[in-house]
Amino acid sequence: MTFELSLFELSAALVSAAGVWLTARRSPWCWPVGLVSVIAYAWIFVDAKLYSDTMLQVIFAFLILYGWQRWSRNLDGSGHVRVALLDTRSATRHLAIGTAAALALGYAMHRYTDASLPWLDAALTAFSLVAQWWQARRHAAAWWLWIAVDVIYVGEYVYKSLPVTAVLYAGFVVLAAIGLRAWQRERVVIASEYGVG
Repeated sequence: MTFELSLFELSAALVSAAGVWLTARRSPWCWPVGLVSVIAYAWIFVDAKLYSDTMLQVIFAFLILYGWQRWSRNLDGSGHVRVALLDTRSATRHLAIGTAAALALGYAMHRYTDASLPWLDAALTAFSLVAQWWQARRHAAAWWLWIAVDVIYVGEYVYKSLPVTAVLYAGFVVLAAIGLRAWQRERVVIASEYGVG
């Protein structure tokens, strides 16, 4: 396994980290920065033959546009997005859809492509989409899912000789923990304002 440092990969990682940092701060600027990062990473993942990850970046681009629009309608007086609660029924349904999508995509990638790590890549792709959906809909639970997915991504990218991306995803775990704390704090403020337990 050889590690090759790419200036393009490093630039994509920095833009990606900036996007996640802005998301943790509930800033709507996370969306245009995120759009630049997913376009860059689509190219990186094609080169690494991580086709599910490539497809994920394309879908992320559409979810970014959706999230940007949703967040812009739900800003507080300081220009930060308001956090929304996620009910257990919806969370369970979304995770079940993620599981089904992971199995279907894993099978397709294993059977019809030369994808590297088709099952793992498909599972990470499916659950990243669930996390992105929750994030676009302003749910703090997205951060829990991002932490789990990003920890596994670190190992995948080390294995695929993408060291900058592996370090980036380790940083994402830290940023997700920061985002979780900040969003949960905001959720407590909202609950106290509306008298919700």
